[in-house]
Amino acid sequence: MILPIIAYGDTVLRKVGDNITKEYPNLDALIENMWETMYNASGVGLAAPQIGLPIRLFVIDTSPFADDEELTEAEQKALNGFKRVFVNAEIEEETGEEWIFNEGCLSIPDVREDVKRNSKITISYEDENFTKKRETFDGLLARVIQHEYDHIEGILFTDKLSSLKKRLIKNRLSNISKGKINVDYRMRFPDVKKGR
Repeated sequence: MILPIIAYGDTVLRKVGDNITKEYPNLDALIENMWETMYNASGVGLAAPQIGLPIRLFVIDTSPFADDEELTEAEQKALNGFKRVFVNAEIEEETGEEWIFNEGCLSIPDVREDVKRNSKITISYEDENFTKKRETFDGLLARVIQHEYDHIEGILFTDKLSSLKKRLIKNRLSNISKGKINVDYRMRFPDVKKGR
C-alpha cells in the first residue's frame, strides 16, 4: 500500500525515533508499504518519520545510483543491488574527509542543496529479522545512510545548510508546509489551520 509522505513542517519529522522490538504491530506489512511508497516516489531511501511514525526504522535501495557514469566502477558495483532495512540504527562513528553532494528529500520536494558530510561511517543496527549487524560504509552509500539516519534523529538535510542558504529557501519551505506544491506522489501536509 502506498502511504502519503509527510511534508516539511510536520512535527513528526522533528521527533527522535523510538526503538522497536519484534513485537511491533504489523512490521512486515509496514516495511513492505515503505518499499512501495519509496519506489512510487522514485526515492532511494525512506524513514518511518516520513510516513508519520516516530520509530527507528528506515529502508534504502541505492540501485538507481548505480547507473551514474560519474561514479567509479567500484562505486557503481557497491550501489547496485544494495537494498537494506535498518532497525534501531545507531551511527557509532563518522570519519574521513567531509565532502559535498547535492541532496534532496521526499518530504521536501523540489528543494535540492549541497550538503557536507563525512565520507565514512560505522553503524550498528538490526535487520528486518532483528539480526544484529555492525558495518562500515563509505562514499555515496554512507551518505544515503546518514541522510535517512538523520530522519530518525529528527534532523532534516536543510538543518545542515548555512544561515544564508536557509534564508534563501525559507519561502519555498513555507510553501511546502502549506501544501502549495505539486508533486507526483501522495503527500500529507501539516494542518495549516493551526496558524502556520
